[in-house]
Amino acid sequence: MLTISGRLDVEVGARVALIRGPRSLETVRKSLETVEAEKILSGRPVLIKVNFITTKRWDTGATTDPIIVEALIQKVREVGGRVYVVESDATATRADRAAEATGMLSLCESYGVEFINLSKVGEKVKVKIPDRETLGEITVPKIVLESYIVSAAKMKTHSETTVTLGLKNMFGLLPDRFKGKYHLKGISKVIVDINSVLRSALTVIDGFVAMEGPGPVSGYPVRMDLVLAGRDPVATDATAARVMGFDPHRIHHIRRCFEKGLGEIDQIQVLGERIQDVQRRFKPP
Repeated sequence: MLTISGRLDVEVGARVALIRGPRSLETVRKSLETVEAEKILSGRPVLIKVNFITTKRWDTGATTDPIIVEALIQKVREVGGRVYVVESDATATRADRAAEATGMLSLCESYGVEFINLSKVGEKVKVKIPDRETLGEITVPKIVLESYIVSAAKMKTHSETTVTLGLKNMFGLLPDRFKGKYHLKGISKVIVDINSVLRSALTVIDGFVAMEGPGPVSGYPVRMDLVLAGRDPVATDATAARVMGFDPHRIHHIRRCFEKGLGEIDQIQVLGERIQDVQRRFKPP
């Protein structure tokens, strides 16, 4: 266990599992058990928010590995919870098509789990954003506010935000297909606003095969054999950024989320592997 050090005590404190192992359900389950994920996966529906910005498979480093989602489904079912897998349309990619192309849809069908395209959900609500960075409010499907959110993110670089991890993955909860308007407002600021009102109960970062270089779609796959998990989304992203060789203090959305009290950036218990033992300096975007 490595204590980097914690300003904010979020439920169990800023504990992050950093687990190295072969691509397997066992490796993912170990990360979940390390942070006692089962304690926050029952009582409300659970939405597993995947990263489907493209139809490329998980082994390209571009999309969430189905094995991450399978382990999460099993864990939620063990504690008697209801679970859904969700994503919204992107400008260039329809979520339904991506779910089918990546194998996620067949996984959901095998477990009897519904895949929800948030862009097609009818009942939506507006959420005001106090102390905003750039957005006064957002509109999201009502089910998002009624559920626990698990950000099942990919470890990737990003041309605008340096990294795309758990916090950036929450951007996909916005049901709008044409998301370019948010980029014009400053995507890093938008990410902070979203996470200030939509907090993930659990962040799981797929680092079995990550991506470096010109991400989040056209970068180069990097085999890391890692899974990170944590209840504090800022701490989990900060740890993943360090694994990738980036200083989280220099990544705008991670730093601002910390400054706004949404999670920890330095005082973190890293459980499992030591960062320095698994660290790789990713090619920047």
